[in-house]
Amino acid sequence: MPILAQEPDMFPESLLDKPAGGPDDLWFAMYTLARQEKELMRKLRRLNISHYGPMIQQRKRSPQGRIRTSYMPLFTGYVFVRGDEVARHNAVSTGCISRCLSVTEYEELVGDLRCIRQMIVAGSEVRPEPKPLVGRMAVVKNGAMKGLKGTITKTLSHHRLTVLVNFMQQGASVIVDEADIELL
Repeated sequence: MPILAQEPDMFPESLLDKPAGGPDDLWFAMYTLARQEKELMRKLRRLNISHYGPMIQQRKRSPQGRIRTSYMPLFTGYVFVRGDEVARHNAVSTGCISRCLSVTEYEELVGDLRCIRQMIVAGSEVRPEPKPLVGRMAVVKNGAMKGLKGTITKTLSHHRLTVLVNFMQQGASVIVDEADIELL
């Protein structure tokens, strides 16, 4: 049983599907104060500010032996916000943000975030990769993650596909079947 129920990590749900709307349609990477990602997203939802902060499921065993499920940020300290300067100002005014970074290559960021979202929605175990290993580029040919491109690395007996978010030089990885990938 989860410690707390899973909360939405994206608002609105179609955020990554929308094309860029114009000069007032900007993306920002909000770097939060320590452990404030969920609180910031709650406040942004109340203010109707579009945002995405990827959350992943984490399961740990308590000292009593119970399995505890919690939802943790994939990119510790980051929430991505889409809007105009007024939305940016309102987001910074929540008191949860230590730094606000403007995203200049937002098409690339949105593409990377779509890939991350696809990995999470597929239900596979996604883990953060703060310093992705350099390996061969590959594309997934079958299954729920079909079309994802990333770097293949081998850990023990598994192959992992790492999708990099270039803006932050961080990524996320997921276990893939060797038969479902094609090297580029």
